[in-house]
Formats: sequence, structure tokens, C-alpha cells
Amino acid sequence: MKKYTVKIGIIMTILVSLISACSDEFVNEAPPYSIDSENYFNSKDDYEKALIGAYDILQSTYVNVLLGEIASDNTLSGGESATDVIGFQQIDEMIHTPVNSNLKDIWNWMFAGVYRTSYILEFKDKTDFDGKEQIIAEARFLKAYYNFELVKWFGPIPIKEDQRFSVSDVETLPRSPVSEVYANIESDLLYAIDNLSPTAAQQGRATKGAAQALLGKVYLYQNKFVNASTILEQVILDGNYSLVADYSTLFENNAENGPEAVFEVQYFDGQGAGFGCLQCSEGNVAVGFNGIRNYSGPLFDSGYSFNVPTQEAYDAFEVGDNRRDVAILNIVEWAANTGATYGEGYKHTGFFNRKYLPRQGDSNVGDQNLTNPNNYRAIRYADVLLMAAEAFNRGGIDDAKARLYLNMVRRRAFGDTNHDISASGASLTDFILDERRLELVGEGHRFFDLVRTNRAVGTIPGFTANKNEVFPVPFEEIQFSNGNWQQNPNY
Repeated sequence: MKKYTVKIGIIMTILVSLISACSDEFVNEAPPYSIDSENYFNSKDDYEKALIGAYDILQSTYVNVLLGEIASDNTLSGGESATDVIGFQQIDEMIHTPVNSNLKDIWNWMFAGVYRTSYILEFKDKTDFDGKEQIIAEARFLKAYYNFELVKWFGPIPIKEDQRFSVSDVETLPRSPVSEVYANIESDLLYAIDNLSPTAAQQGRATKGAAQALLGKVYLYQNKFVNASTILEQVILDGNYSLVADYSTLFENNAENGPEAVFEVQYFDGQGAGFGCLQCSEGNVAVGFNGIRNYSGPLFDSGYSFNVPTQEAYDAFEVGDNRRDVAILNIVEWAANTGATYGEGYKHTGFFNRKYLPRQGDSNVGDQNLTNPNNYRAIRYADVLLMAAEAFNRGGIDDAKARLYLNMVRRRAFGDTNHDISASGASLTDFILDERRLELVGEGHRFFDLVRTNRAVGTIPGFTANKNEVFPVPFEEIQFSNGNWQQNPNY
């Protein structure tokens, strides 16, 4: 993967050389390529184009999803060998250091998103036009989204209010405490909630419900259970989302942006991807990385065999749970039933992340492993229900509501009411957190769920307390700060 040796202030500097934006309607447009920043933002069209650039960085979050699973107990790194994407291998084994190109990608790309949104906000008062509040609200939602990713991964990060970072900031601007980062995220999302429409004008754009759901998650990560329960229940009661009846259809390409989609990262089969610039891909790179090595057979295309589920994750599903074979492909059984053939990669487990495997017939352009059009379901309604259940339960607010929302998810999983949970208190907490694993396996949430609930020690192999709760700030950033920033503890 491409390596960067630039200061934070010039990561993806100004809106120059923007990659063509996300997929589908709003973001499937030609981007601006040459912008004089101080002479920009003179029309609605300028703001719209800048917003396209801010959405575009979402496509690079494919690596956040992959590593959110690999770092957990759900999957192993996989790949071809022990040196295939060495950063993945190190994170899987919890031996990562500040010198890790994949962690540096997350740092750079998420700060690029913050930079692009801050660019819009810095000039938010320059030009007036109808609908500007919506554009500013979407920019604030995206800024909150990127900052949330950063604080999850790295803990304290630098924060600026509605301003771009400058080259010198790394030497003068402190890493803000996590509490201040969350306060900034909350402020942006509250503004977004007040100004976003409940329905997106075009596919891929943020809505009021997406901002409410993300704020609920932000509250949950801080154990603000009353706040979380209130905002998440609003999403539920508003009635804009519903569970897809058939879970087996949920991750197919023709089910994108459906009734369960609170927010999706839009992908399409555009060209431009290459191993020297994976963030340039308009496709979902994670799909090809998840693919079955040297596969020949029906339904699926081959791939690079990363992010392979463990036997323990497969066995965690109860008998009769219809989600298991949708979420995890048992390649031995599949080959026996279909005559398919496949190769065994590094750390082969016999399982693959079926939710995000490449399918035959995907309209891929160029390298099919780097341009898959399958959207990432970033926030699903099932996630909202389980977060609400957790907030009502762990906050000691209302276990009856917690059971209601939990059992809505379970009834779809089993197709009956015979598997409803009747527990209360701490036992109900265990059921809810276990359900999150089963419902969301393969979607990049597991590591952070274990960390925020203090369950990572003893669950994630090699996880060290008071160290691995966050990841190290890239070595170059500490070096560039000239003593302004200290590395995260024990790295």
C-alpha cells in the first residue's frame, strides 16, 4: 500500500486532485480537479462539489472494516503468507507498532475526510443560497463520522473548530482529550440532526436518522446510556426504517439502500484502483480481499483470502439461527455440495466472510478484486435496535424495552418467537452483547464492542490491557510533532 511521509496539515491538501466520488446518484459525478481554495465557494455548485469530495473518502474506510474484524476474535488475518500485508498480520497477532502502513492509512485517510469537511465549514458563511443548511449539515455529519473513526482507533486526536489543519499544527496543536473529541462530535451531530432531512434527496447522502443513529452510538461508546436510549428510540419510533424480512438477501448487491439501511458507504465499479493507490478505488476493496483464494465454482469469484472467520465464531451461532450460513461460508461443505475448488491461504480456517464475498456477475471494471460495487452497510437498523437494547439495559432504564428490541432481531434470525430472551439485568447484558456479535459479524464492529465493554482482555488473543484499547499514532506523526505529541501508552 502507498506510504506517506507528510505532516497532518498537508494530508490530502485542499480539494485538489479529488478522486471521482462515491457511487450511485449524488456521488457518481465528475469531481473538480483544480481549485484555488480562497477563490472558491462562490456558488451552490462549488459547495456541492466540495461535499462530493468529502463523501469520497468514505470509500477508503474499507480498511477500517477489515481491521475491525481482524483485530477481534471473529477473524484471522489470512492472505497468502505471513508477509502478505504485514500490517494486517501484526494487528491480528496484537504485535503492531507505530510503524504500520495500514494503521497509517487509517490515520491519513480519516484525517483527509476531516480536512475536506473542515474546508467546507471554514467557508460556510461565504455565500448564501437555498439549501445551504442541508449541505453544511451533511458536512458536519461526515466530519463527525471521520472523527469518530479516529477517536475509536487512536484515542486523543487534534481538533480544530471549523478550520482546516495547517502544516505547523502538528508542532503546536495538542491531541485533545477523548472527552473533548467526543464533545466536538456530539456538537456536529446535534447540528446535523436539526438541519438534515429525514429522507435523502439522492442515494448515499446523510439523513436525520443517520445522524441520530451515529449520535446514539457515540453516546453508547461513552456509557451515556440515558442519552443513547433517548436518541436511538427516536430513530425506532420515527418509523423510517425496518428490518428486512429475509436476512439472506441483506448483503446482495440488489439489496443496497433498502429499508434497513440507515447509512451506507456507496461503492461502484469505477476504474482507478491499483495497489499503489487503494484509496483511489471507487469499489469496495474489502470484498476482493475477503474472497476465496483460487476459487472455481458457482456464485462466487475468487479473491485474496484475508479476514477469515474462526471456528469459534462459526460455532457461536445457535442451532436454527438462519444468520450463520449467510454471514460465514463453510468452504468445505460448499465444495462438497457444489463441486467447487479452492486454495488454502495463510491461517486457513475453512471459513470466509460471506457477507462481503465477491459474487459472479458483479459489474467490475478493471481488477475485479479492487473495484467491487457492493456497498458497506455502515449503520443498519438491526444495529440501532441492539444499541437501543443495550442502552436501556446497561443504563438500568427499562429491561422490558431492551428485551423487546433484542427479540425483534432474534425473531428474524430464527423465524419464530421460541428463541425470545426473557432475562434481566447482567444476564440480559450478556445476551445483548452476544447478539451484537452474531448479527454484525464480518461488519467491522467487534473489536470496538469488546474494548468499550471491557471484554477484550481474555477474549482477543494477545490483547494487553492498558495498551491495545487503542492503536499507536503513526511514528512519523510523533516525529514531526517535535515533542508536541506523546505516543499512546506502552507503544
